[in-house]
Amino acid sequence: MSNLLKTEAELRKYYAKPSALAINKQLDHIDPHCASLIEKSPFVSIGTAREGTLPDVSPRGGEPGFIKVVNPKTLYIPDWPGNNRLDTLTNIVSSGGVGLLFFIPGFNDMLRVNGKAEVSVEPAIVAQFEMRGRVAKSVLVIHVKEAYLHCTKALVRSDLWNPDKQLDRSDLPSTGTMYKEQLALKDVPASAIDSGLEQNAKDDLY
Repeated sequence: MSNLLKTEAELRKYYAKPSALAINKQLDHIDPHCASLIEKSPFVSIGTAREGTLPDVSPRGGEPGFIKVVNPKTLYIPDWPGNNRLDTLTNIVSSGGVGLLFFIPGFNDMLRVNGKAEVSVEPAIVAQFEMRGRVAKSVLVIHVKEAYLHCTKALVRSDLWNPDKQLDRSDLPSTGTMYKEQLALKDVPASAIDSGLEQNAKDDLY
């Protein structure tokens, strides 16, 4: 493939230098505005990577405030039951680097937080996260290095929060149908997979 840009110098031939505002908006801590965004956010994407594997982005969700702002330099993120692939956690215990992108429904403002992470099972920390009589399996302790408001243009372009843009679920095959075809599960009805997924979401959400 030709015309590939491979260095920062080549990139800068096509992109202007960032403005002073874009550079100076980056903080090294969680200020009150960042804390307010985090406390209102029910959803965050977590980016991680380690040597020898491809980078990974994984979602985390919960009631607003499910992520605790411990102090301006520390966040706690509970880890609830999932698929047990442990892509995020294995990357963190290997390299520690983490990037967070917080969303708030209806807001185009997003918050980016970058830093180093650790996986804790300290009882005093894990006990802070209890839902339906269960505590989190572990807690990600995020040591904040960078925090800043992200440009709103992606959400403006996508019009993500516009209810008139929501698709009907029938516009795609059911999750069970997609799994059945991707995994070549010839003898398993798609409806059975869908029922199992729905039941698991009820029984093992926390």
